[in-house]
Amino acid sequence: MSLDKSNAEAVARHLVMASELVEDDPRLALAHARAARQRAGRIAVVRETAGVTAYHAGEWAEALSELRASRRMAGGPGLLAVMADCERGLGRPERAIELGRSDEARLLTGDDATELRIVVAGARMDLGQFDQAVVTLQTPELDVSKSGPSSARLFYAYADALVAAGRIDDGVKWFLNSAAADEDGETDAEERVEELSGGGQ
Repeated sequence: MSLDKSNAEAVARHLVMASELVEDDPRLALAHARAARQRAGRIAVVRETAGVTAYHAGEWAEALSELRASRRMAGGPGLLAVMADCERGLGRPERAIELGRSDEARLLTGDDATELRIVVAGARMDLGQFDQAVVTLQTPELDVSKSGPSSARLFYAYADALVAAGRIDDGVKWFLNSAAADEDGETDAEERVEELSGGGQ
């Protein structure tokens, strides 16, 4: 609403292209997001889109900067997990863990809270703190009656942490749980089971 009509249309086209391309061509998606930011850098959704596309393109510092800008404009705890993962990408797992302990993190619920737990557990593993990673993921959401992408990712991360902590049998069990929850086949949980079972023979 704060842009003139022609600029608003151009920005909207760039945002649509960024969203459509982000999975298949994140570099091109980022180019569109940067173009939108140049035209409308004071609009929170533009900065958020730039941050998310930069994240997918592996531009951790740019992603973090854009997401911080978006949060200053719009407020709220959203995308905290993405920001924490950017800190990991920049080689700063301790900062990812700090974000996981923040007051904003306590406001997260549902899938957003699960994603942040997964990232924090990953940061613990980056530091070689495998037992702490296991504990980080022990949440009521770790429920084998659940399915879907979020549960599959949580079960997978838990399995990975268990294996890293030397609890191979427990890890195999949770990789199997992840495979069962993974209705869209987004993880390689079945392959991990085969790898770990083969290694034990």
